[in-house]
Amino acid sequence: MDARFDHVGVNVRDLPAATAWYTAAFGLRPVFEFTLDGPRLSGIVLESSHGYRIELLARPGSVPGPRPADPLAAALTEGYGHFALRVVDLDGVHAALVAHGARDVMAPRPSPEPGFRMAWVADPEGNLIELIAPSPA
Repeated sequence: MDARFDHVGVNVRDLPAATAWYTAAFGLRPVFEFTLDGPRLSGIVLESSHGYRIELLARPGSVPGPRPADPLAAALTEGYGHFALRVVDLDGVHAALVAHGARDVMAPRPSPEPGFRMAWVADPEGNLIELIAPSPA
C-alpha cells in the first residue's frame, strides 16, 4: 500500500480560540476553512512549514469526551489518546508551548524508544500532545 500520513483531527469546543492557539503556539498557517450546514460542523485545516496538518473541528452541542490527565491515563481508554510531533529542540519547544498556555503534563525526559527524548503537554482544551526528539549525541 502506498500511503502517507496527512493530518490529525482534533474536536474542539471553541474553534476561534483553538485556531488562535495552534497558529501562535506551533506557527501553523490556515489552509482552508469549511462549514457543513446540515450537521452545523465547522472546521479549519492548519499546516506547518514541514507539511504536517492539524484539522480543528467544532459542532454546536458537542460535549467534552474523556480528557485524560497524562499518557498513562490515556492508555486506560481505547481509541484516540494523543498526537505526537517530532521536534529538534525538545526543551525549547516544550517551554514555548507552556508559555503559550499549554499545560505541562510531563517535562522532557528519556523516551521508552532508544535514542529519543520526549515531553508531553495538553492544549488549552486538554488534548494531549507528545513531543519527541532524538537524544543529543
